Amino acid sequence: MNFKTKNKEELNLDITPLIDVVFLLLIFFMVSTTFKHESEINIVLPTASNESVEIKENIIDIGLDMDGKIYINGKVLKNSEFETIKKSLSIITANKKDPPIVISADANVKHQAVIHLLDVLRQLDLVKITFATQILED
Repeated sequence: MNFKTKNKEELNLDITPLIDVVFLLLIFFMVSTTFKHESEINIVLPTASNESVEIKENIIDIGLDMDGKIYINGKVLKNSEFETIKKSLSIITANKKDPPIVISADANVKHQAVIHLLDVLRQLDLVKITFATQILED
């Protein structure tokens, strides 16, 4: 009787493919996970007081109605073209040094009309601009 033990082959388990699969699963879950968006912009809007402001004599009042008409100190302009507004404002502000401007725009006026007016004011270097509002009653 020959009781020789057979040479057992050593089991070798290669885990390299397993590591690759786990790594790919990790990448998949990291990419597909949504995170809470904490980086959104937070805007704190300014508040206005109910106190009355001193009215100066050299204030230029500009009104915009919902029909597109522009009023400067109560007088209507013949049109709302860029050059017409610029010429009228340059005549009114000729002898005034950096006068405050109050814009009274109707709530239904197009945003583009206000931007158009602000562009004219910027070109004339008029920077003291205020928007007139009304107090909401409860």
